[in-house]
Amino acid sequence: MASGPITLSESRELSPVAFQDVCILIPTLNEASSIAPVIKDFKDLGFENILVIDGRSTDGTQELAKKAGAKVVVQSGSGKGQAMAEAFDLIDQKYILLIDGDGTYLPSEAYLLLDPLIKGKADHVVGNRFDRLEGRALKKLNAFGNRLINGFFSTAYGVHLTDILSGYRAFTTEGIRYLDLFTAGFEIESEMTIESIKKGLDIIEVPITYRPRAAGTKTKLNPFKDGLKIILTIYRMAKTHNPMFYFGMIGSGFGFLGLTTGFIVLRDWLNGRIEHIPLTILTAIFIIVGFQLLMMGIMGDFVADLHRQMLREIYRKRR
Repeated sequence: MASGPITLSESRELSPVAFQDVCILIPTLNEASSIAPVIKDFKDLGFENILVIDGRSTDGTQELAKKAGAKVVVQSGSGKGQAMAEAFDLIDQKYILLIDGDGTYLPSEAYLLLDPLIKGKADHVVGNRFDRLEGRALKKLNAFGNRLINGFFSTAYGVHLTDILSGYRAFTTEGIRYLDLFTAGFEIESEMTIESIKKGLDIIEVPITYRPRAAGTKTKLNPFKDGLKIILTIYRMAKTHNPMFYFGMIGSGFGFLGLTTGFIVLRDWLNGRIEHIPLTILTAIFIIVGFQLLMMGIMGDFVADLHRQMLREIYRKRR
């Protein structure tokens, strides 16, 4: 996977061959105030393969991107996830550098994300925004939500990553072909991260700078609606990666209900009241269902572990 004696961490430069091997992918939707400077910065660094996948902007983003020198494709559907999945099929370069077009990330830090790929140290590199946050780049509510989601992810998948929702990341095109991506919205970053882990790809984080959004741009992410979708995606995808977590949470819920109703029955029985026969039956059902779900999680965990080992071996041999 390595491509010669390129030492980005030392020189912060790419050879002309490496520039040809990288596609800069920028999903956009009404980013007129920031897209041209982002493209210009990449052009100045020497990157020529710049693909803008646009979600039918109405503010002139497409025209500005073309004028700045990028190839522009209008996505056939809607949503960031659908746009990226469509763009992946159009890319032939060896490496893909994904960046938002809102000016919050620094193109000059591209070497941080590409370096591990070129040296063969990783298949998927995620930029960690929390190490170099500038000013009020993230509102307190968004920062709290991000940390909550990252903690939930780490618990579900047993992998500690600090910023799974980062919009600045790089991956090998070969590796991205192995991922099964289905989400259409802002869940795409978490889905790519989870799929990389499930398919046995090497994934690492590197510290990057995160700046406040450019003047005139507004975030399209709804912290409550999209945050809930992301959490549900993380939980849903845990079914095949960590069944113990998936079924354990449901089983714990039934067990809690069983303990709650059982406490009521026991309390009234100790006080001489024994007329809670329906509630007693319901308590037994809750506890039995909770126990069965726990056993399903244990058995599923065994099967999932074998499946992960098989996928890693298949990917290792293909690589």
